[in-house]
Amino acid sequence: MQTSVIKAESLSKVVSTNQEQLTILDNVSLDIKSGESVAIVGTSGAGKSTLMTLLAGLDTPSKGEVDLLGQQLHTLDDEARAAIRSESVGFVFQSFLLIPSLSALDNVTLPCLLKGEAENKQRAIELLTSVGLEHRVNHSPSQLSGGEQQRVALARAFMIEPKILFADEPTGNLDQQTASNVIKLLFDLNKQHGTTLVLVTHDQNLAQRCDRIFTMKAGQLEES
Repeated sequence: MQTSVIKAESLSKVVSTNQEQLTILDNVSLDIKSGESVAIVGTSGAGKSTLMTLLAGLDTPSKGEVDLLGQQLHTLDDEARAAIRSESVGFVFQSFLLIPSLSALDNVTLPCLLKGEAENKQRAIELLTSVGLEHRVNHSPSQLSGGEQQRVALARAFMIEPKILFADEPTGNLDQQTASNVIKLLFDLNKQHGTTLVLVTHDQNLAQRCDRIFTMKAGQLEES
């Protein structure tokens, strides 16, 4: 029996603007099992990224609870939530978020330093090789194409062998060919490491490859 790694119960997120209360998420529940790949799709502004930040403990809901890897996030302080992320959670964003002054290799070993561990350069080189960048390890982000930067970001996300990988529009800035290479990589790495994958995407091809697809519409979530 697969265990739940992410469980959300009745999540709501309301933000106050000058004029009004804006409901971004409305009573969303979700249960994701270990090793599953799940896509969250929907139009821009439907609440997909907000949901992801709540599931990852990067933000707190107005109502409801999130259980991440067996920990009830609402019972933890910021530091304890950050510790779970640095131990067990990887992130890939649309905007890569690489450190411009560091080489590809040093960007990939960065999660080791954030965890207070020695840099495992050998593993970083293996990961960069697995994403086809063994000849680019000493290049800085400015010397890499968008697709190469996204592959560095992928290698970095797998550096700590995360139990869960959150990817927010990971192919959003890439051309079609590069995007399909990155998608293949994402699922290859997911299978190799048994990582649970949560993808926020507009890309239907990417969504179709996942075990389950959820659609976010006006703050509500339904499984399709």
